Amino acid sequence: MSRTDVQTLPERAVELLGGEPDDTTLRRYLHGLPGVDAVGLEQRAAGLGTRSIKTTSKAWALDKIIQLIDLTTLEGSDTPGKVRSLVAKALTPDAADPTCPRVAAVCVYGDMVPHAIAALGAAHGDPDNGLVAVAAVATAFPSGRASLDVKLADTADAVADGADEIDMVIDRGAFLAGRYGLVFDQIARVKQACRRADGSYASLKVILETGELNTYDNIKRASWLAILAGGDFIKTSTGKVQPAATLPTTLLMLEVVRDWHRATGEKIGVKPAGGIRTSKDAIKYLVTVAETVGEEWLQPHLFRYGASSLLNDVLLQRQKIRTGAYSGADYVTID
Repeated sequence: MSRTDVQTLPERAVELLGGEPDDTTLRRYLHGLPGVDAVGLEQRAAGLGTRSIKTTSKAWALDKIIQLIDLTTLEGSDTPGKVRSLVAKALTPDAADPTCPRVAAVCVYGDMVPHAIAALGAAHGDPDNGLVAVAAVATAFPSGRASLDVKLADTADAVADGADEIDMVIDRGAFLAGRYGLVFDQIARVKQACRRADGSYASLKVILETGELNTYDNIKRASWLAILAGGDFIKTSTGKVQPAATLPTTLLMLEVVRDWHRATGEKIGVKPAGGIRTSKDAIKYLVTVAETVGEEWLQPHLFRYGASSLLNDVLLQRQKIRTGAYSGADYVTID
C-alpha cells in the first residue's frame, strides 16, 4: 500500500526539515537527531528476544509469520520455471494442509515480474485481502551502482509490467559521504517512477543495506531520510551483504517508525530481510513489532519478512503443533 497523496510528500519534508532537502538542511536535521545508545538498544532487543509464548499463541504466530513473508528468489540463475515453482509454493505452502495461509508476496528481479503475475493468475493482488502481491527489486539491485536514468527506467519497467511493490536500494556510498541531498532526491525520483498509468503508485520499500552503514546512528539517519523522501517501507538489507537483518537494527528502525507515527500520524512499514531462517527467530521479530509499534503493524502493508528458507522451518514447526511430531526434511520443498 503506497502512501496517500504522494504529491504532498516533498512539501511535508520541507515543512519538517525547515528548508529545502539539500545536503546542508538534511545534515542539520539528521545529525540533530538524538544519538543511539548502542548498549541500551542491544539490551532492549535481547530482552524482547527472550519472551516466550504459549503453544496456542505459537500456532497463531506461525500462521502470522507465513502471512507476512515475501518469498524471495534473487539469483542470477533464476528462470521462469523457478519463478513458477516459487509462486506455487507461495499459493500453497503446505499441500497437505489446506488451512495453511498464503504468503504476502513473491519478490523477484524485474524481468521475472510478468512470469510471476501469470503464474499467480486470479490470486494476484493485495495481501491484506488474502491475495499474493508481486515485489520487484530495482535501482541496480543489490549494489545501487548505476546512473539515476538507469534506476528510474529499471523501476518504471517493473511497474509497467505489473509489479505491486518496488524494493529499491539507496546509494550507500553517497550516504556515507554525507551527500544526503542526492540520496533524498534519488528516493523521491524513484517514488515518482512508481506511478502507474491510472495515477496510483506501487508501494516503495527502501533498502538501507544496514550491514554497510557501520553505525546505529547511520542506520537511524538513513531510516529518517528514506521516510522523509517518500518510502512506504524501510528495509534492512538486500540479503547479499552480512550482517543482514538483526534484531537490534530492526528494533531501531521500528522505533524510528514509531516516532514518525507520533509526529505525523502516518504509518510506515518495516521489512527485515536476510538471515531470518528459523521460526524461533521470526517470533522474536513478531514480539518486537508488537511491543514497539503495536499489534496493528502485524499486517502485510506494515510489516514483512524478506526470506527464502524461513518458510520451510515455519511449515515444519506448524506441522509439529498439528500432529505432535516433526516430519522429515522431505515434508517441505527444497528451495
